[in-house]
Amino acid sequence: MSVTRKDAARQRALENLDIIKRFTLEISAINSHLEEVRQFWGKSLGVSAPQWMILIAISDLDKDDGVQINMVSKLLHVDPSFVTTQSKLLEQKGLLRRAPSPFDARVVRLSLTDKTKKHLASLAGQYDAFRKSVFEQFSEKELAEFTGKLASLNSRLEKACVKVALDYTA
Repeated sequence: MSVTRKDAARQRALENLDIIKRFTLEISAINSHLEEVRQFWGKSLGVSAPQWMILIAISDLDKDDGVQINMVSKLLHVDPSFVTTQSKLLEQKGLLRRAPSPFDARVVRLSLTDKTKKHLASLAGQYDAFRKSVFEQFSEKELAEFTGKLASLNSRLEKACVKVALDYTA
C-alpha cells in the first residue's frame, strides 16, 4: 500500500471517531514525528533525543551566563533530577559545562561548549528547511494564535491530570 493510500485509509478511520479522540490521536502522531526528528538530530551529536532537547533548551535560554537547571526542567516539563543526571552525562561528553552560580553555590548553571555551539550552527540550514516545510502554510500570526491555544489546552490538561490523580487515589 502506498503512503498516499495509507494516509487516505488513516483519514477515513479518523473521520469515524469522536472529534476529541481524533484531536488526541493527531497530537500523539505529531509528537511521534517530532520525537523521530529529535532522535535523528540527537544522533548527529551522539546523544539521545531527551539529551538533544536539553541542549536545545540551553541554547534557547542561555544569555551568556548559563541557565539554571530548574529553568530547563520547567521548559521541558521534566523533573529537575532528570536534567541534573543528563547534564552530567552531557558534560562528560564535552557538550556542556556545569558551573555553580556566582550568587548561590547550590545552584548549578548550564552552558553549551563551543563544540556544541558549532554543531548547532552547522544544522541551522537543515532546521530552517524543516521549519519551512512544516510551517510554511501558517502566517506568523496564525502560528502564534494556535500556539497560544495549545498552551491554554496544556494548562487545562495539567489541571485535569491532577484531578484524575486525586480521583484515583481517593
